[in-house]
Amino acid sequence: MFFSLDYLYVPAPNIDAAVSYYTEQLGGELVWKIHAFDTWVAAVRLSASGPMVLLAAHLHGNTPILIYRVEHLESTVASLHARGWRAESGPFEIPNGPCYTFRDPEGVRLAIYENQRPDVATHFVGRIDREN
Repeated sequence: MFFSLDYLYVPAPNIDAAVSYYTEQLGGELVWKIHAFDTWVAAVRLSASGPMVLLAAHLHGNTPILIYRVEHLESTVASLHARGWRAESGPFEIPNGPCYTFRDPEGVRLAIYENQRPDVATHFVGRIDREN
Protein backbone atom coordinates (compact mmCIF):
# COMPACT_ATOMS: atom_id res chain seq x y z
CA MET A 1 0.00 0.00 0.00
CA PHE A 2 2.83 2.43 0.85
CA PHE A 3 5.49 2.87 -1.83
CA SER A 4 8.23 4.84 -0.14
CA LEU A 5 9.08 7.16 2.70
CA ASP A 6 9.86 10.26 0.62
CA TYR A 7 10.06 13.08 3.16
CA LEU A 8 10.77 13.76 6.81
CA TYR A 9 8.90 16.99 7.52
CA VAL A 10 10.76 18.49 10.48
CA PRO A 11 9.71 21.47 12.61
CA ALA A 12 12.36 24.21 12.39
CA PRO A 13 11.22 27.46 14.04
CA ASN A 14 14.76 28.83 13.57
CA ILE A 15 15.33 27.85 9.95
CA ASP A 16 18.91 29.15 9.73
CA ALA A 17 20.01 27.25 12.85
CA ALA A 18 18.32 24.10 11.55
CA VAL A 19 19.94 24.39 8.10
CA SER A 20 23.30 24.99 9.74
CA TYR A 21 22.93 21.91 11.95
CA TYR A 22 21.80 19.57 9.16
CA THR A 23 24.47 20.77 6.71
CA GLU A 24 27.49 21.72 8.81
CA GLN A 25 27.22 19.25 11.67
CA LEU A 26 25.49 16.32 9.95
CA GLY A 27 27.13 16.86 6.55
CA GLY A 28 23.89 17.16 4.59
CA GLU A 29 23.53 18.93 1.26
CA LEU A 30 21.24 21.97 1.10
CA VAL A 31 19.13 21.32 -2.00
CA TRP A 32 16.90 24.39 -1.72
CA LYS A 33 15.64 26.98 0.77
CA ILE A 34 12.55 28.99 -0.08
CA HIS A 35 10.43 31.69 1.49
CA ALA A 36 6.78 31.50 0.42
CA PHE A 37 3.41 32.08 2.05
CA ASP A 38 5.10 33.87 4.99
CA THR A 39 7.25 30.90 5.99
CA TRP A 40 10.60 29.26 5.31
CA VAL A 41 11.13 25.70 4.12
CA ALA A 42 14.47 24.09 3.27
CA ALA A 43 15.28 20.70 1.77
CA VAL A 44 18.38 18.87 2.94
CA ARG A 45 19.65 15.57 1.55
CA LEU A 46 21.37 13.52 4.24
CA SER A 47 21.89 10.36 2.19
CA ALA A 48 21.77 9.22 -1.43
CA SER A 49 18.86 6.84 -0.92
CA GLY A 50 16.94 8.04 2.11
CA PRO A 51 14.07 10.50 2.35
CA MET A 52 14.62 14.21 1.86
CA VAL A 53 14.54 16.20 5.10
CA LEU A 54 12.20 19.18 4.80
CA LEU A 55 12.88 21.77 7.50
CA ALA A 56 9.76 23.87 8.02
CA ALA A 57 9.48 27.04 10.09
CA HIS A 58 5.67 26.84 10.13
CA LEU A 59 5.36 23.26 11.37
CA HIS A 60 4.21 23.21 14.99
CA GLY A 61 5.34 20.80 17.67
CA ASN A 62 8.67 19.07 18.01
CA THR A 63 8.10 15.81 16.17
CA PRO A 64 8.51 15.29 12.44
CA ILE A 65 5.87 14.01 10.05
CA LEU A 66 6.83 10.90 8.09
CA ILE A 67 5.45 11.40 4.56
CA TYR A 68 4.80 8.27 2.52
CA ARG A 69 3.94 8.09 -1.18
CA VAL A 70 1.01 5.92 -2.28
CA GLU A 71 -0.08 5.02 -5.81
CA HIS A 72 -3.73 6.13 -5.62
CA LEU A 73 -4.53 8.38 -2.68
CA GLU A 74 -8.31 8.09 -2.62
CA SER A 75 -8.34 4.29 -2.96
CA THR A 76 -5.70 4.06 -0.21
CA VAL A 77 -7.82 6.33 2.00
CA ALA A 78 -10.90 4.17 1.32
CA SER A 79 -8.96 1.01 2.17
CA LEU A 80 -7.60 2.54 5.37
CA HIS A 81 -11.05 3.84 6.38
CA ALA A 82 -12.40 0.32 6.00
CA ARG A 83 -9.83 -0.74 8.63
CA GLY A 84 -10.93 1.94 11.09
CA TRP A 85 -8.34 4.57 10.13
CA ARG A 86 -9.13 8.25 10.56
CA ALA A 87 -7.41 11.23 8.98
CA GLU A 88 -6.28 14.13 11.16
CA SER A 89 -6.36 16.53 8.19
CA GLY A 90 -6.84 16.43 4.46
CA PRO A 91 -7.12 16.27 1.71
CA PHE A 92 -4.91 19.29 1.14
CA GLU A 93 -2.27 20.06 -1.46
CA ILE A 94 1.47 19.81 -1.05
CA PRO A 95 3.76 20.61 -4.00
CA ASN A 96 3.70 16.99 -5.23
CA GLY A 97 -0.07 16.47 -4.94
CA PRO A 98 -2.91 15.76 -2.52
CA CYS A 99 -2.10 14.63 1.02
CA TYR A 100 -3.68 13.46 4.30
CA THR A 101 -2.12 13.50 7.76
CA PHE A 102 -2.85 11.13 10.62
CA ARG A 103 -1.37 9.78 13.85
CA ASP A 104 -0.67 6.29 15.03
CA PRO A 105 -2.02 5.20 18.45
CA GLU A 106 1.10 6.61 20.18
CA GLY A 107 0.79 10.02 18.51
CA VAL A 108 3.46 9.60 15.82
CA ARG A 109 2.67 11.94 12.94
CA LEU A 110 2.38 10.39 9.48
CA ALA A 111 1.10 11.46 6.08
CA ILE A 112 0.27 9.86 2.75
CA TYR A 113 0.31 11.60 -0.61
CA GLU A 114 -0.11 10.85 -4.29
CA ASN A 115 2.74 12.11 -6.49
CA GLN A 116 0.63 13.79 -9.18
CA ARG A 117 3.39 16.30 -10.01
CA PRO A 118 6.64 14.28 -9.99
CA ASP A 119 8.68 17.02 -11.66
CA VAL A 120 7.97 19.60 -8.97
CA ALA A 121 10.99 18.46 -6.94
CA THR A 122 13.36 19.60 -9.67
CA HIS A 123 11.68 23.02 -9.84
CA PHE A 124 13.25 24.19 -6.56
CA VAL A 125 16.70 22.56 -6.89
CA GLY A 126 19.42 25.15 -6.36
CA ARG A 127 17.03 27.90 -5.25
CA ILE A 128 18.29 29.57 -2.09
CA ASP A 129 16.13 32.55 -1.03
CA ARG A 130 17.76 35.16 1.18
CA GLU A 131 16.14 37.24 3.88
CA ASN A 132 15.38 40.79 2.77
